[in-house]
Amino acid sequence: VQLVESGGGSVQRGGSLRLSCTISVYTYSSCMAWFRQIPGQKREAVATIDTDEMATYRDSVKGRFAISRDNAKKTLYLQMNSLRPEDTAVYYCAKFWLGYCHTSSAHVGNWGQGTQVTVS
Repeated sequence: VQLVESGGGSVQRGGSLRLSCTISVYTYSSCMAWFRQIPGQKREAVATIDTDEMATYRDSVKGRFAISRDNAKKTLYLQMNSLRPEDTAVYYCAKFWLGYCHTSSAHVGNWGQGTQVTVS
């Protein structure tokens, strides 16, 4: 299974970015997520989405970020609005092990390579 992120970059405070993750397999039965990591810190969940498209968000991004999925296109998205400098991190696309969802990185079976988001 391969996950490939795109859409990262540098923006100013208040700007927007849309991350995409293309997955090499269909993910109809999988819970998906976006994580992020700042150097020296733990990888943290930003948003998760289950097979019924129910989403969860970390408190700091609620109302600003939106996760979505297009199973037919095998693609996961993260729309990020009103970006802040503290959102600066490497963002990773993740596929949970079957049977797990809305949990931590300990239950992720597949990771993308990451895409840098920098907000100044």
